[in-house]
Amino acid sequence: MKIQQLKINNYGKLKDKEIEFGNNINLIYGKNEAGKSTMLSYIINSLYGISKNKKGRDHSDFEKYEPWSGEEFSGKLVYQLDNGETYEIYRDFKKKNPKIFNENKEDISKQFPIDKSTGNAFFYEQTQIDEQLFLSTLVSYQQETRLQKNEQGILVQKIANLVGTGEDKVSYKIAMDRLNRRQLDEVGTSRTREKPINLINQKIQKIEEEKEKLETYQNKQYETEASESEKIKKIENLEKEMQLLQEWKIIYEQQEKEEQKTEIKENLKKQNLEKIKEIDGRIDGIHQENKEILEQYEKRKTKQKNNKAQVIMVTIIILCNIIVQLISSINAIIKTAILIISIIFLAIITVNIINKKKRNKEKQNQYELLKEKIELLENEVKILEKNNQEIDQEIQELEKQNERELQEQQEKTMNKYPDISKEKIQEITNTNILPKIQNIQNEINNEKIQLHTLQLDKKTIQPNLEKLAQMEEEYEDLKEQKQELQKLNTAIDTAKQILEECYETMKHTVTPKFTQNLSNIISEITNQKYKNVQFHDEIGLIVENENGEYIPATKLSIGTIEQLYLSLRLSMVEDLSKEQLPIILDETFAYFDEERLKNFLKYMSQKYNNRQILLLTCTKREKEIMDTQKIEYKWIEL
Repeated sequence: MKIQQLKINNYGKLKDKEIEFGNNINLIYGKNEAGKSTMLSYIINSLYGISKNKKGRDHSDFEKYEPWSGEEFSGKLVYQLDNGETYEIYRDFKKKNPKIFNENKEDISKQFPIDKSTGNAFFYEQTQIDEQLFLSTLVSYQQETRLQKNEQGILVQKIANLVGTGEDKVSYKIAMDRLNRRQLDEVGTSRTREKPINLINQKIQKIEEEKEKLETYQNKQYETEASESEKIKKIENLEKEMQLLQEWKIIYEQQEKEEQKTEIKENLKKQNLEKIKEIDGRIDGIHQENKEILEQYEKRKTKQKNNKAQVIMVTIIILCNIIVQLISSINAIIKTAILIISIIFLAIITVNIINKKKRNKEKQNQYELLKEKIELLENEVKILEKNNQEIDQEIQELEKQNERELQEQQEKTMNKYPDISKEKIQEITNTNILPKIQNIQNEINNEKIQLHTLQLDKKTIQPNLEKLAQMEEEYEDLKEQKQELQKLNTAIDTAKQILEECYETMKHTVTPKFTQNLSNIISEITNQKYKNVQFHDEIGLIVENENGEYIPATKLSIGTIEQLYLSLRLSMVEDLSKEQLPIILDETFAYFDEERLKNFLKYMSQKYNNRQILLLTCTKREKEIMDTQKIEYKWIEL
């Protein structure tokens, strides 16, 4: 990949600036504060996007390079990939996402994935190099090599870190020590006493002991609550039963009222029967007192009927005899005598009949008076008997109605209290209902007293349960803290294991390659003065000098250490990406002497003749050396 062109509309101190780069070495010259670092920032932020995060600095890149006057904050970068495809990246730095055009000037921005935090990830998609890796390998800033004599150990450590872990800011030993220290300080072990895990375990043990004592109150509460619930339920059932009995009592009272109506009618019937009995007695008394009159009247009545028949017969005979005598030839005297006798006889009979009638009339009147009196009494009996028959019917109807109403009310009441068994309801009678009500009321009172006692007991339990609840909460909190510590401990153990595994992998795969590349590079740029570079866990970085002696890297000069550091970073670029990305060196050779600089520039021109290199400098020393050594380059002056 090669950067072909920059068109900077407005970015920091650079404005309306167009820069075209060559394919190999580009020597970018400018005095201090001319904008070299600004141009480098523009390249990086065009490819990866500008950040508003300060990252521990006083100002973010966005704040640092945004024009104060509110002008357009934008520009374009043109680059070509190794496959020949050309892309133009236009960025308005006030917006998160750029516009990406292909060589046909077609907007292809949507063809690349969008990262929520950094925006369009087109450059990572094309190269598989993120910003951090790009900066830590392909870009070397001036402040990374400008170290004082007493700070050379820092640079040596960076080199050792690169060889050991692949990151100049990551030391395996320091990382492992920090992990161990953090594990000890933030977690602790079974042998420590005042560390977090031990203190939490002590607190947990103490709370568990106190909880065990207080849990007895919890059991007691469960028992009390169960008894309380049972009592409340029992009282509710008893009160329902009491309500049933009260309603049943009302039903019986209503029935009693209805039965009183029946009793009134029964009493009335009894009174009628007593009257009938009394009247029958009076009739019997009349019969007894006037027995003779009544009997004689009956007999005379029969006798009168017989006498009357006899008189009629005699009269008829006499009349027949007279008629016969008158008709017959008997003499007149005899006829007259017979006629007179017959008339006399008839007269006597008639007189007797008249007299008897008079006497009979008197007795008949007396008899009829008695008979009328008896009939009146008998009629009165009949009326009373009829009344009793009607009363019997009314009583029957009342009883049926009462029985029907009683049944309806009972069924209604039973439906109202379905929880009460029918057997209990069937036991209720009018005679036992009051004792049952009294017994249930007594039972309710006793249950309420027992319930009140349980509630008082519950109040004494409550403070201990509240204390237990607080302890439970504290206990859970401590367990969570312990779990977090255990998770942290597991995470640290895992990190240590992974770090150990990665370190071992680095030592057996990557580190040998690094040290070999580094040995080759340092040998060439130091004219065989230093040939072999090795890395050891304990000693660190050691270098073989021309006499064959291995000396620690810390004993080398600052210039040599700088060469080592830069050489090591260059040794990594070959394996970073499928693309041959540009190498950017910003004032990197400031502390190189003439000989070192010449050797390094020669090495760079030969080793990376097909890779784009951007050398940013504030001196013309590099130009003079490359002119003398006939190294081809493109001169760009800011």
